[in-house]
Amino acid sequence: MKVALLYHGRLPVERYGGTPRVVVWLARGLAQLGHEVVLLAAPGSRVPEARLVPVDPREAESIRFDVRPYLPPGTDVLHAHRPLEPAGVPTLWTLHGTATRAEYPPNMVCLSADHARRSGAAAFVHNGLDPAEFRFNTIKEPFDLFLGRLHSAKGWHWAVEGARRAGRRLVVAGGWRPVFRRGVRVVGQIAGDRKRDLLARAACLWMPALWDEPFGLTLIEAMASGTPVLGTRRGALPEIVTADTGALGDTLDELVALRASIGHLDPAACRAHVEARFTHRNMAEGYLSLYREVIAEGKLRQQSTVNGQR
Repeated sequence: MKVALLYHGRLPVERYGGTPRVVVWLARGLAQLGHEVVLLAAPGSRVPEARLVPVDPREAESIRFDVRPYLPPGTDVLHAHRPLEPAGVPTLWTLHGTATRAEYPPNMVCLSADHARRSGAAAFVHNGLDPAEFRFNTIKEPFDLFLGRLHSAKGWHWAVEGARRAGRRLVVAGGWRPVFRRGVRVVGQIAGDRKRDLLARAACLWMPALWDEPFGLTLIEAMASGTPVLGTRRGALPEIVTADTGALGDTLDELVALRASIGHLDPAACRAHVEARFTHRNMAEGYLSLYREVIAEGKLRQQSTVNGQR
């Protein structure tokens, strides 16, 4: 199958950006499964597994972007990573965040069952990553980690207070540097090798989301590193975190009480969970199922999917 992936920015990203990394991993997964990948992205993009067709980033951001002049002959399906009206070939698009119903063109795919229910989507495919990019570590150091934007919805203040009450040192990796009391180290925004190193060394990742996370890529990045997760029962977290890979609670008191159990979890089980369910190939296989459906029927059927598996 010849698959065109449309992303308005430049790939890969060197710093923060969950969606662009997912697009790169999807291209890799599709190519490894034997499919031809064409990447419509900003000039200067370099993804070895795909052939680049440069597009103007400003034009490609429009829901009415006319992509037809950029599609190579023989393109079987177009997969956009922001809202896009039908483009003259079988088309679907992934909602990577949140939007209003008025913004939804046909054939929208979400990132989790919860995300699909809240967005009114016909299908969802869980994100996946390439495990080879993540350092797996069975020996953990005596600190916990919060990694993400320092926005109240992300629950960073719960992580700080929860770690303090649990008697844990906490490293906070986010976009700004508030001043905390002793026991909290703030390292600012991190990416690349530094991020992978912290994920592998940490004893636990705190993700006490106070909003409905569509997916939460950091969850599976931590697990791929052998690091269990402590989070809330919000959004997609209950679909991703299992009893072998972490613990979920509804209140800060509950998370503090659960922290003691995290230390007994096996890092190998965390890694195995990702390798079984959340790899770039799993993600590619899920999307391939939906590509075939759109090619055959012109639209997605009105029932939810789990990585394309009904």
